[in-house]
Amino acid sequence: AINVAALGHVWLAALAGAASPLAVPSAPLSQPPQLEPSLASTQRPDLAARIATPSPVMRPAEPFALDRDKCMDIAIGSIGEVLGPMFAPADDYPTRVRLPDEPLMLVDRILSIEGEPGQMGSGRVVTEHDVLPGNWYLDGGRCPVCISVEAGQADLFLSGYLGIDLQTQGLRVYRLLDAEVCFHRDLPRVGETIRYDIRIDKFIRQGSTWLFFFHFEGFIGDEHLISMRNGCAGFFSAEQLEAGKGIVSADPDRVPPRRPGTTEFHGLVSFEPGSLGEAELGALRRGDLGGAFGPAFSGRWLHPAMCLPSGRMELIHRVPLLDPKGGAYGLGRIEAEADVDPEGWYLTCHFVDDMVMPGTLMYEGCLHTLRVFLLRLGWVVEPDQRDLHYAPIPGQASGLRCRGQVLQSSRTITYRIDIKELGYDPEPYVLADAVMFVDEKKAVRFTNVSYRLHGLDEANIAAGWAAARSPRALSGSIASQETVLPTPTSSSRTYGPEQILAYAIGKPSEGFGEPYRVFDEERVIARLPGPPFLFVDRVTHVAEEPFVLARTDWVHSEWDVDPGAWYFAGGASQTMPFCIFLEAALQPCGWLAAYLGSALRSDGQLHFRNLEGGATLHRELDPTIGTVHSRVRLTSFSEAGGMIIQNFDLELSQGGRVIYEGWTRFGFFPTASLKAQIGIRDAGDRLYLPEGPARPIPLARRAPLSPDEAAACGVPSSERLELPPGALLMLDTIEDLRLDQGPAGLGYAQGSMTVDPSAWFFAAHFYQDPVIPGSLGLQSFIQLMKALAIERWPALVDTHRFEAIALGREHNWIYRGQVVPENERVEVRCWVDSVEEGDEPVLVASGFLLADGKPIYEMKKFPIRLVRQ
Repeated sequence: AINVAALGHVWLAALAGAASPLAVPSAPLSQPPQLEPSLASTQRPDLAARIATPSPVMRPAEPFALDRDKCMDIAIGSIGEVLGPMFAPADDYPTRVRLPDEPLMLVDRILSIEGEPGQMGSGRVVTEHDVLPGNWYLDGGRCPVCISVEAGQADLFLSGYLGIDLQTQGLRVYRLLDAEVCFHRDLPRVGETIRYDIRIDKFIRQGSTWLFFFHFEGFIGDEHLISMRNGCAGFFSAEQLEAGKGIVSADPDRVPPRRPGTTEFHGLVSFEPGSLGEAELGALRRGDLGGAFGPAFSGRWLHPAMCLPSGRMELIHRVPLLDPKGGAYGLGRIEAEADVDPEGWYLTCHFVDDMVMPGTLMYEGCLHTLRVFLLRLGWVVEPDQRDLHYAPIPGQASGLRCRGQVLQSSRTITYRIDIKELGYDPEPYVLADAVMFVDEKKAVRFTNVSYRLHGLDEANIAAGWAAARSPRALSGSIASQETVLPTPTSSSRTYGPEQILAYAIGKPSEGFGEPYRVFDEERVIARLPGPPFLFVDRVTHVAEEPFVLARTDWVHSEWDVDPGAWYFAGGASQTMPFCIFLEAALQPCGWLAAYLGSALRSDGQLHFRNLEGGATLHRELDPTIGTVHSRVRLTSFSEAGGMIIQNFDLELSQGGRVIYEGWTRFGFFPTASLKAQIGIRDAGDRLYLPEGPARPIPLARRAPLSPDEAAACGVPSSERLELPPGALLMLDTIEDLRLDQGPAGLGYAQGSMTVDPSAWFFAAHFYQDPVIPGSLGLQSFIQLMKALAIERWPALVDTHRFEAIALGREHNWIYRGQVVPENERVEVRCWVDSVEEGDEPVLVASGFLLADGKPIYEMKKFPIRLVRQ
């Protein structure tokens, strides 16, 4: 009997099909392509010998057998309708072999199928995957390792077509056991199509357990991309999986010898053993090396392609160990941890009736862990226009053995990686062995994990460190808690209140000069907000030339806070509301984008929209704060399809002390592009709705009802835990509020607002392009959080107040749509992620904002604190 608890499918396989008699003949095979010399063959003779001769290129007949819609049916629909009556019984089994659901369904088309359906013999399927612009998984403009492997997932389809479901009748589930993967060229680029030639060699049966052996080859045109060989998978009962003991080493105490010729690698910066928390990894995701690694990296910012991935690809959460001399080989060890979300997209999509984490994502988590180690070594380079990305070493085969699984009941994943080879050749590269633990059970072993930094060499990296250590480079670090104001020079420019206001609501030529005269009357330009939502008074220092789109140094501006400003009374608070200081931090980015001539790069109208960001508040802003100093810098940009995407660092300070700091991404979009926006693509997987009857909460809209009314009220003399008056209340009603709902069972609230085209904020934001400010959408989410906090801690209503947002904790937002006067209804959903009790409790929540039913904003880990007055 086989006692195996294999992990969640690495190279997913799933049923798939074609209309019933589906053995589409393939075209004759061509001769093996002549591969161009690879990195391995030209620079590492030892690796050239490892490159296996590729299989012949498959050129399937047209038309293809199954399109993407049919493949989606295989994932979540009826297999009987796709493959015919023979397979219809599988639709009623408790499980069946499937392709994954979105977003991990990567088979764009099945070109041809060979083999006798239902006969448990050998077979072959040829599929394709398109690497499209804007795909959610892109990393440095490339299809990452995990997706390049995962897209060859139709071995599962083939096993179903050959009859495995008719044998197991849904009582056993697929798990990968062993495989070996080797890349032969660089990772796929945007615009390329990967073709997979997948073969099942044979099935064998041991008792009641079925195993099958398979392999595939992947090609891009005539270039050989990838080989997956010695694949072995099986179908196991729940009892077998539960009884699995994981990876059992024959000699767990044996220390492998150091590889011949391998010497200790000396990094470019002092490296002592340490650890990294969630905040430090967050800094690596936005490229802030100083925020991640401390003073030795102060002022250094990463090329975007080298940052730790975020979004769906946020695969590690902490690094409890970073040791440059540890590990089995004495060359370094790193351990990283990831918390398993029972409702995480990587489980709910894979598969809909057998939720288990894909092994490809486990492997990618291993690579992300390795990336942290390489960055800590000092293998970094500042943002520029070169083609940089991480990639495997061509010709280097990597093996994996899977004997465990990540389920909804799992809690923590741990990656332990031992460095076995490290150096330049001439690109920086590393080889490592890794073990993955699931709740302390050794579940997966990876051998000869390879990684290289394509586009870099030792000289590039050394030159970057030499420049970074210059006095000028060290003076501008955002990681410090003190802002250094620039010394005025004859080359720096300044812009006063009249020029700022002209750009916001007047003639742009009066704000920027003659090149923008075309926008005075003939064309429409993206603007800054106008009063009462304009929070930039003057630009005090910009050294760059105008109308030249390029990276910048810090650009400085100022904003004078009126002690009687409308937003204090409008927020019923003695401290500045979140939406106001967020706008004050973001608006200088818009000014800088205009100064750099972004609007001149298109003949049509471009709309300026914030896309995402993350920031931390270090100190609240009260009415006496006086002049707030802002600085922003453009760190990188890209242009494609008439759009311009720009990345910024941002900071607010007063008296040299940092108040608020973070990063953000903006885009310039043609009108047609905005109209075609589909919102947040994967929101459906995470858009929580509670069970049972709703519990509405009455919501009174009280005076002051507008900024004008609020300006006459002055600063409130006292505060309590309550929602703001009408001037800043961004909800008409709270439709549901319960403390026992939400993914964590800690609280859920839902509210809505009817869109009023005459509302004050449309006139202010923006002139000629009215849209609800994203900051006000985030404020509506915070208002739901406040309602949950009042419900949870009613005894604190008169003794505590709300911080604008909890100090010292990062919050993140994503925008993928807009609310315009033509919309009818805004809905906000909020659920509590965690609660910290105490004298000054903290509530952390996430959620979505929907416009007419379409999810367009996502809020992640927003924290609010109740502080004693």
